[in-house]
Amino acid sequence: MSRLDVFIDRMVSQRACLDFAIAETAALPGPVFELGLGNGRTYHHLRERIAGRDIYVFERRIASHPDSTPSPEFTILGDVTETLPRALERFGPTASLIHADLGGHNLAKNDQFARKVSPLIEPMLAPGGIMVSSDRMYFEGLEELPLPEGAVEGRCFVYRR
Repeated sequence: MSRLDVFIDRMVSQRACLDFAIAETAALPGPVFELGLGNGRTYHHLRERIAGRDIYVFERRIASHPDSTPSPEFTILGDVTETLPRALERFGPTASLIHADLGGHNLAKNDQFARKVSPLIEPMLAPGGIMVSSDRMYFEGLEELPLPEGAVEGRCFVYRR
């Protein structure tokens, strides 16, 4: 499979999983957390499709497209291993939807990082909330859901509290 095919599968899967999660959590009042902004494509997608919920972005430093950059009051800068525990103190277990695209091209390194951040992410999710991730996560109290139609196995993962 070419790198282009892998990229396309990832993008199609992200959109299918995010749209599923947005619909499933529409009645929940809590904030949305975007872990990893990058160019801002998924943040822009969330912003276009979610009404009535604040969207907070966690990122080391902002380098996104200007149309996809959150305002400073919705930006939490720093390493997620430090900012997630502080966000839990601030918000509690209230996130209705969490999306994480934190990995790179090294799958072993991505897996190691997922094991490290999973226990930091899990307590932030509200009852009924959904977590969408580009990497398999390691949660004790969340249920892994089947992928929605259009998503490609192994390119995205969905979990619910």
